[in-house]
Amino acid sequence: MASVFVRANDAAVNESRTAYAGSVQIGRGAIADVAADATTIVVANHGDDSVTVVRPDTVAAPAVVDVAGEPTAIALADDRAYVITSTAEVDTVVVVDTRANAVLASYPLAFTATAVEVSRDGKRAYVARTGNDHVDIAVIDTTAERVGTIDIPAGVGASIDGLRIAPSGRELYAAVTTVTGSRLLMIDTETATVRKSLSIGAPIRDLALTKTTAYVLTSDLTALGKIVVVDLAAFTVTGTVAAGALPIQMALSADGSRAYVVDYDQVAVLCTVTNDVLETITVGSRPTALALSGQGDRLYVADVDGRITAFRVTPPSPMYSPFEAVAFTEARQLEPVGV
Repeated sequence: MASVFVRANDAAVNESRTAYAGSVQIGRGAIADVAADATTIVVANHGDDSVTVVRPDTVAAPAVVDVAGEPTAIALADDRAYVITSTAEVDTVVVVDTRANAVLASYPLAFTATAVEVSRDGKRAYVARTGNDHVDIAVIDTTAERVGTIDIPAGVGASIDGLRIAPSGRELYAAVTTVTGSRLLMIDTETATVRKSLSIGAPIRDLALTKTTAYVLTSDLTALGKIVVVDLAAFTVTGTVAAGALPIQMALSADGSRAYVVDYDQVAVLCTVTNDVLETITVGSRPTALALSGQGDRLYVADVDGRITAFRVTPPSPMYSPFEAVAFTEARQLEPVGV
């Protein structure tokens, strides 16, 4: 079992609540992305052309579903995983039934797919695409099996690095990085038009939403990592939070008070209210992706060695813990990782 180390920041006045809960070895090489809901964890096995479906509240072994191409990103909704896969010929969105552990549908796409988001009811999937001289968002109607397009005015050299749909479903937010900077766009999902645009600055790495606020993860060699806080009603920047040196991905607690950031060789737990780094989490290998469970009480950290490590991020329920099942291996003794 890989070693795990959680280090609290004694200078932070906030109470830290992260505790190791278990781990599972996927064993199919480096993990490109991980997504989770209330009952399921889905893992993108980048070098294995497969996804793994884990149910931590059962004794069932993880199920492997082969996909055509390298999986790079995942979004979950309504017992479906929407997976971007890539081959030398085409990028595709593959829909996986996470109950039956089977591929339901595939949607080949023009251009390079860079991000995916899905509506809560699973009726629409939004896929960011980068072409030779433009970017756009493909809108897949999963009921009618039609594909539409939202054009994004960005120009040559642009990319869309994050998509998030508002809880209401009426707005889609896109993180666009260009050769001159980056912007956060608000898109009306019914009219498929860009309604608002806000300059962010450094290249955007990830994006998270609450009902009232957007948290935009950025990084470059000059400014290092930052979370830019945006008031969605006013659509203005209200603050920034330091977020490490080379952050690549972020998960946000439901109330927006905690940000969990993958920062090269560790995960930083940040308080977005006080800007404190509450804890740093180190797993046995370099982390590559993370996700919060649907209930928000478990943090899953993926790494380059193909392991998912779980942490409790709220006090555990006295009645029930999904990590009593054998899908995850409980550690009897934790050894610090050498730093």
